[in-house]
Amino acid sequence: MDTLNVLLMGFISIVIVNNLVFTKFLGICPYLGVSGRIDMAFGMGMAVTFVVTLSGTLTWLIDHLILIGTPLEVTRYVCFILVIAGAVQLVEMYLRKFFPSLYESFGIFLPLITTNCAILGMCLFINLWGTESLLEAVVLSFGAGIGFTMAICIMAGIRENLNMADVPKCLKGAPITLITAGILAMAFMGFAGMIR
Repeated sequence: MDTLNVLLMGFISIVIVNNLVFTKFLGICPYLGVSGRIDMAFGMGMAVTFVVTLSGTLTWLIDHLILIGTPLEVTRYVCFILVIAGAVQLVEMYLRKFFPSLYESFGIFLPLITTNCAILGMCLFINLWGTESLLEAVVLSFGAGIGFTMAICIMAGIRENLNMADVPKCLKGAPITLITAGILAMAFMGFAGMIR
C-alpha cells in the first residue's frame, strides 16, 4: 500500500504541482505553436505522452543497467537523445500511416518533439531525482506526458475562445497568447508546496 501511495503522489505531483510546462517552463515551443486548436493540441499531447513515457522508461533502464558506474556514464545525453529520436520516429511513422491529416497538420512540430526540452528534461530528472524503481520511472514519465497534454489542451481551449473575444488590436496573436501563458503559469504556481 505504501508503494501505491508513493506512485499516486508522484503522479499527481508531476501532472499538477510540478507540471513541466507551468513550473519548469519546459516544452514551450509546441505548447505555444500547436495550441491553436484543441484537436491538434490533444493529438500533440498524446504524441508527447507516448514519446516521454517510452523515453523515460528506456533511459532509466539504460542508465541503471548500462551507464551508471562505468566510464560510459559521460555518454548519458547522447544515449538519451538517441532514444528520444527513435521514439519520435515511431510516432511519426504511425501518424503518417494511420492519421495522415493529423500528420500534415502538425507540420514541423512533429519532428521537433525530438528536441522538445520537456522530454529530455524528464529523462534527466528521472535519473537525477534518484528514482529507485522502473515502476516509478514509468509512472513519472507517463504523468509528465499527461501534464503536458493537460497544459496544451487548456491553452488551446483558451485560445479558441480568445478568437471570439474582443481583444485590443495591439494584443492580438502572440502578445495575448504569452499573457495567457503567464497567467496560467501563475495559477499553477499556487499548487507549489502541496506535494514535494
